[in-house]
Amino acid sequence: MKNFLAILSFFGIVSAQFNDPAEFSVKIDDVNQGEVALVEVQSQLDFSWRIYAVYNVPEGPSPTKFILNSDIINKVGKVIEPEPTEKFDEGFGNVTKYHEGSPRFIIPLKLNDNLPNGTYDIDVIIDYQVCNNSLCYPPNQVTKSTSFKIVDNEIRNDLTIDNYDFKDSLFARLGFDENDFFNLLITSLLAGFAALLTPCVFPMIPITISFFLKRSENENTSPIKDASVYMLGIVLTFTFLGLLLAILLGASGATQLASNPIVNLFIAFLFVYFAFSLFGYYEIEIPQFLKRFSLQRESSDGYAGILFMALTFTLTSFTCTVAFMGTVLVVASQGDWFWPIIGMLIFSLAFASPFFLLALFPHYLSKLPQSGGWLNSVKIIMGFLELAAAFKFISNTDLVWNWNIFTYEVVLYAWALIMLLSGLYIFGLLKFKNDSPVIFSVHRTVIGLAFIFFATYLGAGNHGYEINGTIKSYLPPKKYQSNLTWNNTLEDAFQIAQEENKNIFIDFTGVTCTNCRWMETNIFSIDSVESLMSEYVLVSLYTDAGEGYLEKRAYQINRFETAALPYYVILDPNDKVLAEFPGLTRDVERFKEFLKIGINNAGTF
Repeated sequence: MKNFLAILSFFGIVSAQFNDPAEFSVKIDDVNQGEVALVEVQSQLDFSWRIYAVYNVPEGPSPTKFILNSDIINKVGKVIEPEPTEKFDEGFGNVTKYHEGSPRFIIPLKLNDNLPNGTYDIDVIIDYQVCNNSLCYPPNQVTKSTSFKIVDNEIRNDLTIDNYDFKDSLFARLGFDENDFFNLLITSLLAGFAALLTPCVFPMIPITISFFLKRSENENTSPIKDASVYMLGIVLTFTFLGLLLAILLGASGATQLASNPIVNLFIAFLFVYFAFSLFGYYEIEIPQFLKRFSLQRESSDGYAGILFMALTFTLTSFTCTVAFMGTVLVVASQGDWFWPIIGMLIFSLAFASPFFLLALFPHYLSKLPQSGGWLNSVKIIMGFLELAAAFKFISNTDLVWNWNIFTYEVVLYAWALIMLLSGLYIFGLLKFKNDSPVIFSVHRTVIGLAFIFFATYLGAGNHGYEINGTIKSYLPPKKYQSNLTWNNTLEDAFQIAQEENKNIFIDFTGVTCTNCRWMETNIFSIDSVESLMSEYVLVSLYTDAGEGYLEKRAYQINRFETAALPYYVILDPNDKVLAEFPGLTRDVERFKEFLKIGINNAGTF
């Protein structure tokens, strides 16, 4: 997405009247029947002015586009352009691709079959933006007309259709390269499925089951319709929010939302609200005026509740899926505005598909015979789990606003207490509305003891016992004990690297990034990994909050074309990229191989 406001703020308001420093001329040589027609667009740029490349232009300037209007054109091939200059542009704060001087563009055309000999006219619309080192004009369009003749002669070998790329004609017209489209397709699918493996998604499994378990008590509900609406709600919410963020905030918009303290408080409130509903204190219903509005539509209030749950799911999973969403949005931002829609649709369909089955399952679970009061017990336990989840998002707000209240130790004690209360409830020592008399069984006893054991396990984590790393990743960061020294700015890191002749390890991380915490507690803390990392000058760049986070995020996106967190990069002291590592991994040996690249100072990962 082109951040036009940012451009204006840097370059100043552009005068409406100006002498265009770019001139264009268009011509087509006469062609023989069956040949490809070549549209030649010759540009002439004033000294120090430039226009931007046609393909793969990073976020910021407007790429050059050509639109051809004629009813004699069958297909438009890939534009042939000179090799663009690729250089950092201070005005856009980005590495841009541009042309200076007199660049010439060739647009191959496949004409309609059986056109009679004669003279034909074609209009070429050129969409471009011109800039120099101190000024940018807004994007502009000029239309140039030309004519050519079709004659009857032998087809020349260099003008046969096999010599030109017509496979991406649709994509070229839409401002997106065909290879980039398939890259977006694969990236979005893989990101959607990979996001299912992140820590924040797992708590949504019991929450989804508990929500639809409660709905299944209504015999008038349709399992397949409910599950379909839920999946569709997730898809549409992800797609809409992804597009909105791409338009308003650029590719890193999802990161900004996930780390927003108000959003995290809102999510925490939703969890608490759902929890007390499951405890039986109230029913979640839409407002009465909406109910009256929807009386003629059967179960519309129920569908509204499902969509509300889908919204909750989307916001909740942002904390972990933001890394994958950011990657999709960065890839999609290389084309026009609608490509983020395509990317997010593919991503969210892959991500939401398993939750269709999860939403479907409780409907049939609740129909099992002799269900009795155990269903209410399941809802109460799910309520406790939702209270535990709320602490995760409250602690995110604490981290950003520096309350220092919901610390690692406080949240861990809170979770231990919630697990203990769950165990006491299972043994009948706590009572809630709609509870049936407790009938002890082997299964109930085992489950109750498991909760009490888990509470003891969590409590021990504050008294020297090392708890599971995945559990730690949900907690506020607790600096692991190590001898490593971390820098907070690249400037300091480069100075030290040049003095000590060491390479630089960059950790792009986030204050509220669960996956980052997982890597720190489960990978960085391993002795053999720490030993390798000690060979580097280490720098930690927080891109979601803290001092200068906007500049750090822009640096990550502009240089490495991703907003993913965590993301790891190795640079040499002269700022050459030696290797990149995309985010969370559970393969220690793979991460160690990545670290060895920088130590050996050779190769790419």
